[in-house]
Amino acid sequence: MFGRKKSEQSSGSTAVRASAVTRSAGSSAVRAPATDDAAGGDGRPRDAHAAAGKKGRPTPTRKEQEAARRRPLIPEDRKAAKAESRVAERERRARAQAGMAAGDERYLGPRDAGPQRRFARDWVDSRFNIGEYVIVLLLVIFLLLFLPMQSVVMTVIWVVYGYIALCVLDAVIMSQRMHAAMRRKFGTVQGGTRWYAAMRTFTIRRLRLPKPQVRRGERPE
Repeated sequence: MFGRKKSEQSSGSTAVRASAVTRSAGSSAVRAPATDDAAGGDGRPRDAHAAAGKKGRPTPTRKEQEAARRRPLIPEDRKAAKAESRVAERERRARAQAGMAAGDERYLGPRDAGPQRRFARDWVDSRFNIGEYVIVLLLVIFLLLFLPMQSVVMTVIWVVYGYIALCVLDAVIMSQRMHAAMRRKFGTVQGGTRWYAAMRTFTIRRLRLPKPQVRRGERPE
């Protein structure tokens, strides 16, 4: 009697375990199609397949993107690179020279930069300076030294010396008046401005740098 009960209990537990295994296998079979349906044939998600299908190619990796953006430190065609560098440097120098000639503060050096130096240039350029042609006269004296008429040469030399003295006197008077005007306008005058203006009076107007920005007789601002 007892043996029969034990056999019945054993067979019952075996049947329960068998049914549990059957239910587990069935649930696995149900879940498998869902996984296959959510993923592509190669195991990639369906969204990735859709994105790749839209672009026509797979998304490049980060390493591939960095390699595409990387440029060589040394160009392959060095001759062409040097030519381009020379052209760029020539254009930069041309812009700097044009800016300096026009009085652009971005291209002026320490000697010419600043509102006071600009005022001094305009003051000199707005008047007629007898010292503008001193260089021409010095060249004439140099050529006269080769002539045999020494008496005439000495006379011309003394005339030129007198002209140079007048040029210096004119530059001194001009710089004093300019200095007074700058004190009224700026309060204090930058050091070396009078000498800067005097040296400009001994330069031919067309050869001055920066080039004159005012006409003769025009009052500087």
